[in-house]
Amino acid sequence: MAHTIINLGQGFWNIRGALRIGGLIDVGTHCSLVQLTKDRFIFLDSYELSGSVREQVMTLTHQGQTVEAILNLHPFHTLHCEAMARDFPQATLYGSLRHQQKLPQLAWSPDRVESEAVAARYPELEFSLTKGIDYISAKPGVHAGSLLAYHPASKSLHVDDTFAAPPQGGLLEKFLPEIFISPATRWALKPEANAAETYCQWVQQLADQWQDTQNFCAAHSDLVQFKAGEFKPALLAALERARPKLQTTQ
Repeated sequence: MAHTIINLGQGFWNIRGALRIGGLIDVGTHCSLVQLTKDRFIFLDSYELSGSVREQVMTLTHQGQTVEAILNLHPFHTLHCEAMARDFPQATLYGSLRHQQKLPQLAWSPDRVESEAVAARYPELEFSLTKGIDYISAKPGVHAGSLLAYHPASKSLHVDDTFAAPPQGGLLEKFLPEIFISPATRWALKPEANAAETYCQWVQQLADQWQDTQNFCAAHSDLVQFKAGEFKPALLAALERARPKLQTTQ
């Protein structure tokens, strides 16, 4: 996937980047830049900026000086944290416990990214932590848990791994639904009798709470844009497709 920055309006930019598995297959990744006020910006997740995308970001943020924080939402997305901390040294660095343990050399805020304290600092965004599944799975390859962020002003949802979409314009787009639940979710369920139902209720709540979503920004896939009223049924349909496997795992 090419390095691109997409202006979704109302002070929200989604940055699409590359992530190659084994140096060959590009599964893509992303981060988002959010403008809070004229001279206040934050990043959602980390990505090493380069080329014209870096130039555009630096122009928007007065050479990075108005970036006040980097919120690393997914505990297993750590590859680009050092680069972002280097490029924006004045920004407060928020992350999960895994970020702090994986990269102890960085100056992490003691407030975890998923904490109420961090959410209270950014009322321009709404946050939701996955329920019924582990945020930080003990299984290294299971990355379904994450902290989701919604920007009401631009109707943009930033999500890592929990929900996904097929790459636009590719062969997979013809065979996969427009959005789907992470296949790893069944392995991320907490060892509780009602974990699957807790997860399903959480998704249903999100579908209702964030039903105005028009820009679905997902890592390892693509940006999907919905018309008014389309997101809620799409997410609920994705849940119904996933529900049988979740329930048989219990």
